[in-house]
Amino acid sequence: MSVANDDENKVFGIVFRTPPKNSTGIPHILEHSVLCGSRKYPLKEPFVELLKGSLHTFLNAFTYPDRTCYPVASTNTKDFYNLVDVYLDAVFFPKCVEDFQTFQQEGWHYELNSPEEEISYKGVVFNEMKGVYSQPDNIMGRVSQQLLQEYLTYLSFLQALSPDNTYGVDCGGDPNDIPKLTFEEFKEFHSKFYHPSNARIWFYGDDDTKERLRILSEYLDLFEASAARNESKVMPQKLFKEPVRIAEKYPAGQEGDLKKKYMVCTNWLLSEEPLDVETELALGFLDHLLLGTPASPLRRILLESGLGEAIVGGGVEDELLQPQFSIGLKGVSEDNIEKVEELVMQILKNLAEEGFAPEAVEASMNTIEFSLRENNTGSFPRGLSLMLRSMGKWIYDMDPFEPLKYEQPLQQLKARIAEKGSKAVFSPLIEKYILNNVHRVTVEMQPDPEKASRDEAAEKEILKQVKSSMTQEDLAELARATKELKDKQETPDPPEALKAVPSLSLQDIPKKPIHVPIEVGEINGVKVLQHDLFTNDVVYSEVVFDMGSMKKEHLQLLPLFCQSLLEMGTKDMDFVQLNQLIGRKTGGISVYPLTSSIKGKEDPLTRVVVRGKAMSTRVEDLFHLMNCLLQDVQFTEQQRFKQFVSQSKARMENRLRGSGHGIAAARMDAKLNAAGWISEQMGGVSYLEYLRDLETKIDQDWDRISASLEEMRKSLFSKEGCLINITSDSKNLEKSGQHIAKFLDALPSSPSLGSDPWLSRLPSVNEAIVIPTQVNYVGKAGNLYQSGYQLNGSAYVISKHISNTWLWDRVRVSGGAYGGFCDFDTHSGVFSYLSYRDPNLLKTLEVYDGTAKFLRELDVDDDALTKAIIGTIGDVDSYQLPDAKGYSSLMRYLLGITEEERQQRREEILATSVKDFKEFADAVETINDNGVVVAVASPDDVEAANKEKSLFSDIKKCL
Repeated sequence: MSVANDDENKVFGIVFRTPPKNSTGIPHILEHSVLCGSRKYPLKEPFVELLKGSLHTFLNAFTYPDRTCYPVASTNTKDFYNLVDVYLDAVFFPKCVEDFQTFQQEGWHYELNSPEEEISYKGVVFNEMKGVYSQPDNIMGRVSQQLLQEYLTYLSFLQALSPDNTYGVDCGGDPNDIPKLTFEEFKEFHSKFYHPSNARIWFYGDDDTKERLRILSEYLDLFEASAARNESKVMPQKLFKEPVRIAEKYPAGQEGDLKKKYMVCTNWLLSEEPLDVETELALGFLDHLLLGTPASPLRRILLESGLGEAIVGGGVEDELLQPQFSIGLKGVSEDNIEKVEELVMQILKNLAEEGFAPEAVEASMNTIEFSLRENNTGSFPRGLSLMLRSMGKWIYDMDPFEPLKYEQPLQQLKARIAEKGSKAVFSPLIEKYILNNVHRVTVEMQPDPEKASRDEAAEKEILKQVKSSMTQEDLAELARATKELKDKQETPDPPEALKAVPSLSLQDIPKKPIHVPIEVGEINGVKVLQHDLFTNDVVYSEVVFDMGSMKKEHLQLLPLFCQSLLEMGTKDMDFVQLNQLIGRKTGGISVYPLTSSIKGKEDPLTRVVVRGKAMSTRVEDLFHLMNCLLQDVQFTEQQRFKQFVSQSKARMENRLRGSGHGIAAARMDAKLNAAGWISEQMGGVSYLEYLRDLETKIDQDWDRISASLEEMRKSLFSKEGCLINITSDSKNLEKSGQHIAKFLDALPSSPSLGSDPWLSRLPSVNEAIVIPTQVNYVGKAGNLYQSGYQLNGSAYVISKHISNTWLWDRVRVSGGAYGGFCDFDTHSGVFSYLSYRDPNLLKTLEVYDGTAKFLRELDVDDDALTKAIIGTIGDVDSYQLPDAKGYSSLMRYLLGITEEERQQRREEILATSVKDFKEFADAVETINDNGVVVAVASPDDVEAANKEKSLFSDIKKCL
């Protein structure tokens, strides 16, 4: 499909239908592997070269249960066509089908460094999926998906029946099954499915449509027709004749009461046949009505029931052949397991009988219609969002345009609601697709503190048997193959291979940074920043308050305070009515704390941001509702506040398992600078500890907590600490002034109360955060400014180069981690190393400590240096929609970053030299001895690290 329009953010994607027959992860491993060299680009990883040296606005690939997508995007036409060519060559002519070592590296292999040592499994996908299978929510989602599709054959497994369709297996790969995949199967899968006959190709943007066809013809003309399209068809699952219930165990830690850590999720397969577009749209509205906001009845009543701590299940999911609906709770007591499904069914029955409040329907209608018309995809290219929507039909040989045409079905749905009432529209949907649908699978997840260690022991036993079955010659050969693979991984590509990858020159790069118009003025004595940008008649606004006058003792209460503003009621409206009013009148309002270091200043930036958007005709409503939230919300709902605490605790525990690198980064930051300490108190391990303690005290301490929330309101929200940021076109900016003035008139004037010092730190010691996991998240960091480093724009180039070469090669490619990277916070001076889903701990730290040596010995030629500079400019000039441009300009204003400084840093980036790399080595070397280490890791790996090196002074068991 070739979509031509005036969007400069051009998108290309090629999608293959790739239904797997088992859980060896074959489509996932192939997705990784095809980007590791091809016919025209015979280096180890052209993908990484593109990461290093292109202006891409999107560059990735992803595996669905039935298809594999390869999308790219760029605003630069020359760069865009370079990306397209590399991807086309990669998918059709990859080296991996002839290179067993790529299969080993990306998929799995036995690793043996010497015949005397133990054998281990290594592989990027293998360790990625180990991380996935360490997270209870992921396990539940995968079990639910598979059982919805294959339970009938699951019941009759002894008859050796195959699953009814492809969704009954895990396309990503089960770590227990991945080692069963052979290289021959891998090659055959590519040969069978990666063919033009089985491809859907998408172009979008303002480039030449004839040039698109010319590029494609270079590849497609080389192939004959094949039967792949017929062989890859996904057959629908026939609906069950009765509901099913199953229990699975998940790895749980020893912390807390295990009897309160159950999870229950009920799932429906909604239809055996594809749905028409109006029914799909109506189901989307129904999903929003049921679950889309905190006031939505299914979400609200489940949480208010006290049966669990947080919602699980994603509601309606319609991106696969057959839509499904999932809902449940986590943090359920053993005694309440049966009650969850009963309550879900009762709520849905009541809603089918009684219907939804007209205000709720209007709010959902406005929210969804606003979202469709605004088409705000954030940093995700709009063309890619459209491509993925289109593929939801096209991949199944249906009309690819249907998902893109929302206007007519939307008007038809609105007309039906207006004519017959919402009950006549939504109640039949609830009854047909949910209540009367027996294709229902309820999954109960049971906490098992021994599961992680059992799984680890089982893996070791398998590997022990593998080794015992080998002769000495076999072991010597395996050790040789292990060394050969590592040697290949650590050997740089030859210059001639690197030159094959197309790239831009510095002449293609704009010499000036992207300009965002800003006008600083005042209304009623309050600073107002205005950004004159085309926004399609939407007005975006941020109201920013200084939190400097807030007491330090209230800091950890701040996230809950922000949630309370949005999810408690006023004197005149309960929170449901208030939430519905926001949905009816605006595009949404959010409230959150904002913290950052400010370069050259000891005191950090600490703010509370109230962010909202509305159509230009609703700006008065937007500011009225913001004022209502800030001044009229009553902090009196003890039980709702208790729910907030439970939900926040559940989210933090999930972050520990799924985003351990973020937890480690926050913890290191808290040891190295004040802004980091503040952020960690509100979103790290310290916050989790606070929530657990607070949860036990709410009932006896509610009066004190409620009084603290009220005191926080008085200290935060006043004219004196306020700044307003607004983004829209000039006409709407001018009109908004009167509404801003009215909003400011209603704000109280409060002289600053003064505050406690905010310059705290956590103890600067090495720390292990212990959780039940099969993979680790390893961090090390130090403050370069405190070691004497003076910021130069070259640091951006060098940091990116370290991530894309040294850390990628040693932590990911050789080490087997899913990710390894570094980050330099130029505001604070903190330089951090981090790994993600990492089988190692000490080995990864050794890689970090080798960075300075790597930089000193680095031989960077002009081409490599140019690529590094261009890639950095691509990051600096990342594509932004108007609201993001206005927000970025606000952040620069708050941080004191001038246009002159932006220009200076850009010139320094463009002038980066080999000498800068050598000098930066001295700066990062100080981290080797003076840095702090934080690892979110398994108990066994922490124990082994301390046994070998006495690494961790502080060990926290968090799950």
